[in-house]
Amino acid sequence: MSKPLKIAALGFWHVHAGDYSRQAQEHPGTELVAVWDDDPALGQAGAEKFGVPYTDDLDALLARDDLDGVTVTTSTDVHRDLMVKVANAGKHIFTEKVLAPTVAEAEEIVAAADANGVKLVVSLPRLAHGYTQAIREVIDSGDLGTITYGRVRLSHDGAVSDGGKGGWLPERFFDPKTAIGGALTDLGCHPVYLTQLFLGAEPETVSATYRSVAGLGLEDNAVVTVGYGDQRIGVIEAGFASGNPFTIELFGTTGSLTYSDDGNVLRVFGPAFGEARQLPVPEHSLDPFGQWVDHINDGTRADDNIARAVELTRMVVAANEAAEQGKVVQYAGARS
Repeated sequence: MSKPLKIAALGFWHVHAGDYSRQAQEHPGTELVAVWDDDPALGQAGAEKFGVPYTDDLDALLARDDLDGVTVTTSTDVHRDLMVKVANAGKHIFTEKVLAPTVAEAEEIVAAADANGVKLVVSLPRLAHGYTQAIREVIDSGDLGTITYGRVRLSHDGAVSDGGKGGWLPERFFDPKTAIGGALTDLGCHPVYLTQLFLGAEPETVSATYRSVAGLGLEDNAVVTVGYGDQRIGVIEAGFASGNPFTIELFGTTGSLTYSDDGNVLRVFGPAFGEARQLPVPEHSLDPFGQWVDHINDGTRADDNIARAVELTRMVVAANEAAEQGKVVQYAGARS
């Protein structure tokens, strides 16, 4: 068996920093060896939690011959500068979504990774979940007919869990400069890429309504509506102001389906199914971190993941533009 890949965690700004550091420790093919953060307090706390050294010298860390890759969980605004630097140092990259604040920056990161033979994977975990696999099988069967409408909702109470203003999400999540966006840009990435998977990656139009229930600086309650050229409609909902179950609904000309993570229940309706019935949900397939490790070891490129990550960025940019401008925007024009 080959030696474990040595991994450094870059940034403890994001709430998933600990999750990816834990994966780096627990995966049999990786070893967490260091933590860097430009905020010493965050970095030192993360390093202490996982029992590895902290460094404030990024250049020295990336110059280490024994370092194979990094996980990136910094603030979103520095993703491009940091990941281009990492790629130019020849270190593989596993990053939190969203890949970058703009499509141009996302494409620059991808280009730098490709130019340096770096294996890049963006964390889009729900693509590997069992319910996603089961829903794709139903869609591919044709039993729903032509899909006309889809809705995906994901929300938690991170902005309101104290019963008043604020919650368990750190205040930095609501800083427009570093976070770039609120509920839609962060948690909403999951309903966005699932909507793109089920209905199509590239709609024609995007509209959005954002509100802030807790008044913390960025939206904590968001609804995005996308329209497709073949007349399909997708509704994307994300929030930090309610802890309701994760929900997927798809409606077609001859059938429909619903999924809720409250009980992990997938139900189908329509003539092809006879009476309404529940379908089995398989186990999750390999998670994005495991996929990243395999791509490094196999010398392969994460083509599908990278393409979806760039289109995810484009959709988030379009939604943020639509909310800011208060009008419908063209998806294809969201290239800034």
